[in-house]
Amino acid sequence: MHDAVVVGARAAGAATAFLLARAGLRVLLVDRGSYGTDTLSTHALMRGGVLQLSRWGLLDQVVAAGTPPVRRTTFRYAGTTVPITIKPSFGVDALYAPRRTVLDPILVDAAAAAGADVRFGVAVADVERDGRGHVTGVKGRSRDGGAFHARARIVIGADGIRSTVADRVGAPFERVGGSVAAVTYGYWSGLETDGYEWNFRPDAASGVVPTNDGQACVYTSASPRRIGRGGLAPLTRIVAESAPDLSVRLADATAPSALRTFTGAPGHVRRSWGRGWALVGDAGYFKDPLSAHGLTDALRDAELLARAVAEVVDGADERDALAGYQATRDALSTALFDVMDVIAGHRWSEDEIAGLLLQLNAAMADEVEALAALPLPVAATPG
Repeated sequence: MHDAVVVGARAAGAATAFLLARAGLRVLLVDRGSYGTDTLSTHALMRGGVLQLSRWGLLDQVVAAGTPPVRRTTFRYAGTTVPITIKPSFGVDALYAPRRTVLDPILVDAAAAAGADVRFGVAVADVERDGRGHVTGVKGRSRDGGAFHARARIVIGADGIRSTVADRVGAPFERVGGSVAAVTYGYWSGLETDGYEWNFRPDAASGVVPTNDGQACVYTSASPRRIGRGGLAPLTRIVAESAPDLSVRLADATAPSALRTFTGAPGHVRRSWGRGWALVGDAGYFKDPLSAHGLTDALRDAELLARAVAEVVDGADERDALAGYQATRDALSTALFDVMDVIAGHRWSEDEIAGLLLQLNAAMADEVEALAALPLPVAATPG
């Protein structure tokens, strides 16, 4: 019998499992995939995400993996270029964008080192309930085809925007965004850049995210009809519209052999707790990837949920603790969700985008202050 079973070993799930195990809980972390594989992500961390890794003692591993520090962000919109130097704040003096093949294993390894039982190749198909309807565990199949069952005091769904756990527990959507944008991206080598680059033109946004191995993730975002199936042709066209200077630099760099595409999905906020279950990461709250905030959301909410679950195991009322988790998450997310739903619509004018970006920045600043005010997560005392 585990205190918690976490379904999904990507950023949100692995971070939640790490924090729960470090607090002394009996944790099982499962994932249908394989250790260390890549996933669909442009993986830029905002200040809140970097702060979380620093608070947890994991940032040094990200740096040691060769992830370059980002000390400058450049915005381009309405014919204006706005360079911003990353100023030290709350102990964070640079941003980072580790590949998911770097960050996810760091979090999984940290969970295992803290005492979590980690198992890959486990596909969860359903939850199990007691006679009162309280979720008591999960069931599915292991990679070898054998039946898998696990019992736990709480089941945590961290299994993405199409979450099996959310579906099986019947977690209702409390909000669904009205906008859908698509993204296509790839990794260029030898691209000249001095930090994050965010470029905005109506229905033609693009960006640059420096990452590991001397590469930079270059992406474009537009309405799904413009991105289509994605690939180099729409990316090149949209970059030329949104940032002609970047288009020139791309021509001097080495292009990837293949690109990846997110064809779009509306943002959503699900009810993220119930009797014996909770959701974290995209399973419970998702907004358009143009925000470059999804990973930061995952690391933020992992700690908020881990604190609530630890309180439940220590004897707190489950309803109060888990409802409190969602209330805090939603308070930190509503402004971000609202402004990103507008930006993702790609119906704004060049005069409007500056104000929208200021709203986004203000919401992120509030989030960092809230995270910095949290006490450091408590580690269990051996013995």
